[in-house]
Amino acid sequence: MTDLLPIIALSLRVSITALALGAAMGVPLGAWLGLSQFRGRGLLVALIYTGMGLPPVVVGLFVYLMLSRAGPLGAWQWLFTPNAMIAAQTILAMPLIAGFVMAAVMGVDPDLRRQFISLGATSTQATLAVLREARTGVVVALVAGFGGVISEVGAVMLVGGNIAGETRTLTTAIVLETRQGDFDRAIALGLVLLAISFAINLVVMLLQGRAGVVKS
Repeated sequence: MTDLLPIIALSLRVSITALALGAAMGVPLGAWLGLSQFRGRGLLVALIYTGMGLPPVVVGLFVYLMLSRAGPLGAWQWLFTPNAMIAAQTILAMPLIAGFVMAAVMGVDPDLRRQFISLGATSTQATLAVLREARTGVVVALVAGFGGVISEVGAVMLVGGNIAGETRTLTTAIVLETRQGDFDRAIALGLVLLAISFAINLVVMLLQGRAGVVKS
């Protein structure tokens, strides 16, 4: 498996980048929806919940049409590149993160933010304080987002093309090896994927536990 390391590296690069982009949009959006009441909020929440269950292949089709030569973003020439895969995974990760963050924020005492503001904190500072109280839920959101993108296959297959040495990830490699009847290699790749997911979740749990000890 001389090509295993590049496949792992690409999988991690695409998934971590998509997670970072999804978190940059999803955490503020989730916090805003969890703390605010306004006309149309119900519609936005419904859209977020719908996005949490989006079929990956539909997202892949949407990104494919946007990035194809005839699409509005065809000039970018991203189709069948890691950038297209990152775009698809970001769309999948963002609503997952936003939904979990929103639920976590809504579970915090609603008087807490008002207390911080009454003590002179700005709206942003008060929101950050609420997010600190809801940090367990925020971590769960990030873990769920990462799990969703690292294990995704339909969208990245559509927009990446599963090109050897270019856009082949662990999940698409597993599909390829299974179709070719090389089940030993497919199982080995699956175990590598599981090991990576377990290792990252373990690190997150250890960091979260250490943060709790420091705070106490």
